[in-house]
Amino acid sequence: MQESMQRVAAIMDQAEKRNRRRKLSQLFTFGLFQSAAWVCGLALAIILGFLLYHGVPALSWEFLSEQPRDSMTAGGILPCIVGTFLLALSAMVVALPLGVASAIYLNEYARPGKLLRVIRIGINNLAGVPSVVFGLFGLGLFVTVMQLGVSIAAGALTLGALTLPVVIGTTEEAMRSVPDTYREASLGLGATKWQTIYRVVLPASLPGILTGSILSLSRAAGETAAIMFTAAVFSTPDMPTSIFDDVMALPYHIYVLATAGTNIEQTRPLQYGTALVLIALVLGMNLIAIFLRARLQRKLSK
Repeated sequence: MQESMQRVAAIMDQAEKRNRRRKLSQLFTFGLFQSAAWVCGLALAIILGFLLYHGVPALSWEFLSEQPRDSMTAGGILPCIVGTFLLALSAMVVALPLGVASAIYLNEYARPGKLLRVIRIGINNLAGVPSVVFGLFGLGLFVTVMQLGVSIAAGALTLGALTLPVVIGTTEEAMRSVPDTYREASLGLGATKWQTIYRVVLPASLPGILTGSILSLSRAAGETAAIMFTAAVFSTPDMPTSIFDDVMALPYHIYVLATAGTNIEQTRPLQYGTALVLIALVLGMNLIAIFLRARLQRKLSK
């Protein structure tokens, strides 16, 4: 009897030690995650604080509403703001329909197998390709072969190709998260497969699709290498009037001021001010997209 009690006590002691080790391991892991989050947040705060400190003095109505003058050392960045806005929205017009259509096919129609796995691996690899490669691709295909020239159209197609893997991946994940019972109930009521996708699956996955659109919009608005060969120019006297005109863009403008300007030190405040405006523009477009996503989620939850 005494030996049995000793065994039970030993087992309980071992269990308590294991629980203590698990708790310590859990606390250590959570501490690492929390530290990583604080480091990222601190780095972001430092970057934003640095840009605010150096960029706010350059902001003015003249800076936001006029064209550059005197070899980019005076004037404003209005053409760059307009060009960035046009390129980002045009890229989404190209990437969103193609990405959603591709995700519908891959998730709803394509047969599982080796070919489908290869396609998905290719899409995932494309998402990690450097943007300069897409820029050279756009230069070779859209600018040279299709003879679109350096224009909004060539830049939009290039940025669309750049953001397409992100749109496909996020849309497919959003559609995959829709329960199969939704599809079965729709088909059981006599709906066709396309009616089920259009009226049931897509509305249920729309918040996730908008999330992918937000990520793609942010990347398209901030790209430099992809547009420097296809759409952006150092300076242009007029605002664009068609999709076949070249444009100025905020990322390329920052690059030019920081590396190829005639008075780099003199334009230093303009560089920080332009970077601050770019962040504000991307943040504003993201907030609008997030607001629309929240409204859709509320409608779907009713």
